[in-house]
Amino acid sequence: MEYIYASMLLHSARKPITEESIRNILKAADIEVDDIKVKALVAALKEVNIDDVIKSTVLPVAPTVTQTATVTATTTEEKEEKEEKKEEKAEEVMAEGLGALFG
Repeated sequence: MEYIYASMLLHSARKPITEESIRNILKAADIEVDDIKVKALVAALKEVNIDDVIKSTVLPVAPTVTQTATVTATTTEEKEEKEEKKEEKAEEVMAEGLGALFG
């Protein structure tokens, strides 16, 4: 990933992405440089328009506060409904038990 980060940094700075510049960035970050990876990256990026790739990339969007609140409220309501049903069943069971005592 460091190699990609180095190339993105160079692209962002509007500098040419060369083997030497990637090596210099990695060395400055105290990262051991693999020359084969550097050569492969530079060769692969020669065929890529980085701006187009960035524009076409779909980034996941975090849910908004409203969406999160709605999900939380729905979950809370569902839990409350389940609790009410449990209470109703418990009352029915108690009523049946009392009916058996007096029936």
